[in-house]
Amino acid sequence: MRMPPHSAPHFGIAVSVAIVTLLSSLAPARAQESLDSFSQIGTPLKSGKLTSFNPIVTGEATPDNLRDVTCEALLTKDGSPMQHGLTWRVFSPIPGADGKLPLLATSEGGSAAFQLVPGEYFVNVAFGRAGATKKLLVPTDGDVDKQVMVLDAGGIMLNAVSGSDVRIPPKELSFSIFAAEVREDGERNLVVAEVKPNSVVRLNAGTYHVVSDYGTVNAVIRADIQVEAGKLTRATIQHRAAKLTLKLVSEPGGEAIADTAWSILTSSGDTVSESVGAFPTLVLAEGSYIAVARNKNRIYQRDFAVKAGVNTDVEVLLDENANEQKAAAEDVVD
Repeated sequence: MRMPPHSAPHFGIAVSVAIVTLLSSLAPARAQESLDSFSQIGTPLKSGKLTSFNPIVTGEATPDNLRDVTCEALLTKDGSPMQHGLTWRVFSPIPGADGKLPLLATSEGGSAAFQLVPGEYFVNVAFGRAGATKKLLVPTDGDVDKQVMVLDAGGIMLNAVSGSDVRIPPKELSFSIFAAEVREDGERNLVVAEVKPNSVVRLNAGTYHVVSDYGTVNAVIRADIQVEAGKLTRATIQHRAAKLTLKLVSEPGGEAIADTAWSILTSSGDTVSESVGAFPTLVLAEGSYIAVARNKNRIYQRDFAVKAGVNTDVEVLLDENANEQKAAAEDVVD
């Protein structure tokens, strides 16, 4: 059973337990540099640009009553001000007719400078999926304090192998990141979906539930991974699965016969995959299966086993007795 893209059930299903290798050895002093160099950070430094005013909150904006407000963000409490990758937003605290807080000003890049009419605001800073919000009071006179926001954020980079060390092509892998907490309905909130291998996701520090899909059938692995503030965590998940190519042949090693319909069943008879073709390729989780081939109104089948990291061909012979002998021979070898 494949998990719906919007949730991650808490209860167990027929998937393996992940073995995760974590590499988070970046020292805090170097973490700022590493996070600033993430491939996703490509926004140029921009000055704050006021988009609109909410008259209920701020009144009329004139050159005489605008106050300068400077904002900066830190990854950690002891870090340096960030220079790239930030998105700043200033909101009115009074909801609009649609129930949402009106957006008054935005800025992208590093530190931001806004000119605001005295009043109350909410200031939000986002760094990828990480973010922080605080209430801002701009006084009529006197100094306006610099607004310093601590993101308490880090990054995670995900990858996976099959078996002990077999590399999986990136296009056949995807990851979804969920909150660690389980809701009352047994599901988790989705944080980000369809994360590609070796891409950096910026997140608030904490524990996240990661679901890795290898292929599109039943090779699914789950792991809880800790993201530390100011650090990039590299996690490699071990899939217990392999890639197989199915062939209906007249003799061992022979040419695959076209116009063949395939069904893959578990040892208990549940269907996990169906396809049509001379030699379809699919990824299956480790275990025992039955390959059923239909060609010209005849059905052929063969039992076979999937071993983690062992990519191979599964040949089904037109001679059904030969199929049984081949499966028995492979069991003896194992």
